[in-house]
Amino acid sequence: MAISDVELTAIDVGEGTARRSIAVRRREGRGPALIWLGGFKSDMKGTKAEALDRWAAEQGRPCIRFDYSGHGESGGDFAEGTIGRWLEESEAVFSQFCNGPTIAIGSSMGGWISLLLARDIRAGRLAGKGTLAGLALIAPAVDFTEVLMWQRMTPDIRKQIETTGSWQRPSEYSDEPYLITRQLIEEGRNHLLLGGLIETGCPVRILQGVQDEDVPWEHAVSLVSRIARDDVVLTLVKDGDHRLSRPEDIDRLLAAVAEFG
Repeated sequence: MAISDVELTAIDVGEGTARRSIAVRRREGRGPALIWLGGFKSDMKGTKAEALDRWAAEQGRPCIRFDYSGHGESGGDFAEGTIGRWLEESEAVFSQFCNGPTIAIGSSMGGWISLLLARDIRAGRLAGKGTLAGLALIAPAVDFTEVLMWQRMTPDIRKQIETTGSWQRPSEYSDEPYLITRQLIEEGRNHLLLGGLIETGCPVRILQGVQDEDVPWEHAVSLVSRIARDDVVLTLVKDGDHRLSRPEDIDRLLAAVAEFG
């Protein structure tokens, strides 16, 4: 089955005015499934996501990809997006489409959401029969709304967010700036992880570019220091940037995923 042949489905998440339609593509297969959790303003048709889907097709493995609300093919308004909202969608997809051992692959913001997902699975908060066999994290932007955004913003930018409710952040990845809302920053504080011990209940593999200007490699080292009880391996890619989408980076990612069986 080619990538284009994977049927697009949708599920509704939320109630009332918060209800939104989440686009999902699920490749059928056998063995541990893959689930892709993308980054901030990215979608399930990116280089890494499609490379994982191709690998799953070659291996005969299930692969689940989806877009957060306000992203890609999903409904909803990006301006209403928060970490909690996108986590709710991720958990709804996991509960409905992951029926056994599953490898979660999280890129940038998706790395943070993957760790929150792992926490809630361990706590028994999710419906369904899915379990985590491993986490593969690419430049995991854990706590980014606070540590990598708010704490780095100038006083003028903070004041603008507090008084107007948003700020347009220039991006090297898009011609359009990224909308950073006051709600995104404030709600993100409900989900911070770096203040204590992080327990995933599964092995973790982290790929981090040393030349990453969005998520510094020291951030990944800090994360590793908090995953004290699980098998974790951090691979620093000396010439790697934030995206880690070059052929050699994709090879590293697929090798990490293959470690989990």
